[in-house]
Amino acid sequence: MTHTPDLPTVQSPLLSSLPGVKHAFFTRQGGVSKGIYASLNVGRGSQDEPADVEENRARIAHWFGGGPEDLNVCYQIHSTIAITADGSWGDARPQGDAVVSKTPGVICGAMAADCAPVLLVDPDARVVAAAHAGWRGALDGVVQAAVDRMVELGANPANITGVVGPCIGPKSYEVGLDFLHKFEADCPGSGRFFKPGVSEDKRFFDLPAFVLDRLETAGVERREWVGRDTRAEEEWFFSNRRAFLNNEGDYGRLLSAIMLEA
Repeated sequence: MTHTPDLPTVQSPLLSSLPGVKHAFFTRQGGVSKGIYASLNVGRGSQDEPADVEENRARIAHWFGGGPEDLNVCYQIHSTIAITADGSWGDARPQGDAVVSKTPGVICGAMAADCAPVLLVDPDARVVAAAHAGWRGALDGVVQAAVDRMVELGANPANITGVVGPCIGPKSYEVGLDFLHKFEADCPGSGRFFKPGVSEDKRFFDLPAFVLDRLETAGVERREWVGRDTRAEEEWFFSNRRAFLNNEGDYGRLLSAIMLEA
């Protein structure tokens, strides 16, 4: 039987102030995985031991008071696909990058390891969502897609609270000029989210600020970033970029999740 320790989590003050909602940005601590995956790796697509991954996912589900079948997470493809979860998916992994629900007890989750997880809730309409916003998804419109799907379920953007979880921070995300040019072409004015890098052909990209801007554009008035940098805080978070720079070959995945309480 799964043992559920006190899993370390990052909490959002905005979300914590709302009744009837339970949320968590989980760290890499509190699981059973070993080596580069230590310890709360939830990535079924990683090369970690499948049994360890499933145990980690079960611990998170139990933290919410549910079972593993209640943990609804997409097979993420850096898209703008937002999927409504009317009930628990079990082992199903539909392709997409946002999960939306108005069903109590359904845990909406998003995996990340530098990309920005976004948790959203309209407490009046009682609709929640979890979105995976890497640079591509954020630029293409995954945040807007999640909000649109919430609206279809009765939410009002003005009543939605949106929180960006732990992700690669503005001092850790160095990119090339081609990256900047793509953003400026696809989203005019987004150059303000880039600062000079260590050389003339490099820039630092502020992913959390860009995602917060996408939330504002979608009409979400209450929003925040929790201020945690996945690449910089190795003890607490997995990081794709850090793993690449360290030639580790693979990396663990973090989970962020939100649920309506009954």
